Amino acid sequence: MSDSSNSQKTRLRIRVSKHSLSFAVLDNTSINKVAFEPYTVRSGVSMAANLREALKESEQLNRGYQRVEVCLDTPVMLIPLQEFSEDTVEMLYMRVFKSRKADVVLHNVLPDLNAVAVFSINKDLRTVVEDNFTDKRFSHVSQPVWSYLHARSHNGIQRKLYAYFHDNSVEVFSFDKNRFRFHNTFDAGYTRDSIYFIMYVWKQLAFDNNSDELFICGNHNETEFLITTLRKYLQRVFTINTSAEFNRAPITQIKGIPFDTQVLFIRGK
Repeated sequence: MSDSSNSQKTRLRIRVSKHSLSFAVLDNTSINKVAFEPYTVRSGVSMAANLREALKESEQLNRGYQRVEVCLDTPVMLIPLQEFSEDTVEMLYMRVFKSRKADVVLHNVLPDLNAVAVFSINKDLRTVVEDNFTDKRFSHVSQPVWSYLHARSHNGIQRKLYAYFHDNSVEVFSFDKNRFRFHNTFDAGYTRDSIYFIMYVWKQLAFDNNSDELFICGNHNETEFLITTLRKYLQRVFTINTSAEFNRAPITQIKGIPFDTQVLFIRGK
């Protein structure tokens, strides 16, 4: 089968955050089984313009892919499935995130969590995607992480809190059976602030400092200080190391690949 035929059947993943852009696709010819390409974003230029340039410059993006999943790191609102209304979701999202008025509001149903993830995409960025791909999907970057950690949370009887660091933010969340118990996102620019946010949520949810568990995952520049400080207050603090977590799967050896991208390719959604 030709490379062109493979490219038409393979789904390209484009990950977009405020300051980063990367591409990933299954590639059985690669030693890591996934071809991952971070793109150097030009500051002062919109992400839509950066993607347009990448589509011209990137060898990987010029292989004729027609199927794409765009994974977006934009503010997310989680609505219980039984309370979701497609008629009012855009108005509600715009009231909560007033800075997103130039965006298109999207949503994905999360059946295993009885929730709907509501997020957004810049209108110009969506136009670039629609102009270049025929089969398009849109999702929030954290969806595979939520699904994976929810399934993982059933191990043991201890209650669990998760802190996922990515894109200069930390998502703090917990589950209660088949639903979110808590979810919020905080600025992770300063480690001490991140510790405060995590401990505030821990106290708010009335977790036990001796028996309940905190799991840290994702990318953090001061992980040792973060963990050491948290362990002064909590007995059971753990980090999720992707190589150990996924039995040294080849994708975990790719330098700089986000945790959510690894989970997406290894476990899906």
